[in-house]
Amino acid sequence: MNVLQDLPKPFFVLAPMDDVTDTVFRRIVAECAPADLYFTEFVNVDGLQSPGRANLLKKLKFTQAEKPIIAQIWGLKPENFEKTARELVDMGFDGIDINMGCPDKTVVKNGACSALINNRELAGEIIQATQKGAAGKVPVSVKTRLGFNEVDLSWPEFLLEHKLNMLTIHGRTRREMSKVPAQWEAIGKIRELRDTSAPNTLIVGNGDWRDCAHGFELAERYGLDGIMIGRGV
Repeated sequence: MNVLQDLPKPFFVLAPMDDVTDTVFRRIVAECAPADLYFTEFVNVDGLQSPGRANLLKKLKFTQAEKPIIAQIWGLKPENFEKTARELVDMGFDGIDINMGCPDKTVVKNGACSALINNRELAGEIIQATQKGAAGKVPVSVKTRLGFNEVDLSWPEFLLEHKLNMLTIHGRTRREMSKVPAQWEAIGKIRELRDTSAPNTLIVGNGDWRDCAHGFELAERYGLDGIMIGRGV
């Protein structure tokens, strides 16, 4: 079942933010200004498939008030992505998102998240393993950035080849972190790439939108399917 197909256009997404968007935070948002789609905090698949599993499962708690909800995962071992994807389906999540955008220095040094921009062989193996584990029962998506040190459109081209159900683009490179304005024009170019190479992949933009009206404006201007909000501006 692909819940993404039932979302309004454009739809609004609560971004995954580590140690912020837990089940309590999401429920508060749902009561005050409900999103169309929710994400969990990012959860490490290698940790989930280790003796430390119990410490991470709390990040995957959710209630019906937070539906539809996507579990965001990260890590390095494709076999753990596949196994975790199967488990997430059984837990009742509406989708699985792979974090390929976190710019944290320690995470990147270990070769995960945005470091995968420079390791496309592993990135592809991770996507394929996750899709295999999901077995078509829930959509699989990726959240990433415009590039590592500079805008690199060959990266989203590569991701779109994997026929993702959704691709979320944070409008900055890894080097830029959150220190410069988001480049929405570049996100719009990625949407144009989508139109020709993977028309069934939804494109979501992320970065520096002020309020709902601004989100509608950005979605219309750049032809986006959805808008994701994390921190405000």
